[in-house]
Amino acid sequence: MEKIRVEFRVNNETVSLLVRPYETLLETLREQLELRSVKEACGLGGCGCCTVLFDNRPIRSCLILTAGAEGASITTIEGLSQGNELHPLQEAFIESGAVQCGFCTPGMILTLKSLLDRSPTPTKEEIVKTLSSNLCRCTGYVKMIEAVKAATKG
Repeated sequence: MEKIRVEFRVNNETVSLLVRPYETLLETLREQLELRSVKEACGLGGCGCCTVLFDNRPIRSCLILTAGAEGASITTIEGLSQGNELHPLQEAFIESGAVQCGFCTPGMILTLKSLLDRSPTPTKEEIVKTLSSNLCRCTGYVKMIEAVKAATKG
């Protein structure tokens, strides 16, 4: 099957790639761009481990074909830091011990960053509702809620 050319931005860098027409964004990010922070777990969009920001909105990269990313801006966890300076949410996750095993952490942080972009000082209920869209097998989410509150000084 013939490959197609797709151009989009990843972490503020323009990429132009040849991809299979049925290739998911998750596969492209991991296999072609070697962004291993984007995790594959359920493959059905249910767990949130493959979450990236697609034009600043959280999406499950296992559910979108790379061809659908033409012209889009994609942010992975690597794109949140500014040089050696971590995003406040990344710092808060580390400081409050919310990282746990780390498998779900990139998807969680990107989902929560989207929340903070919409609501800079979210309520506990907003945080819990947002976290409910991502699955963590290690914890009861308490430390993640604390991390968001610490990041927002709320």
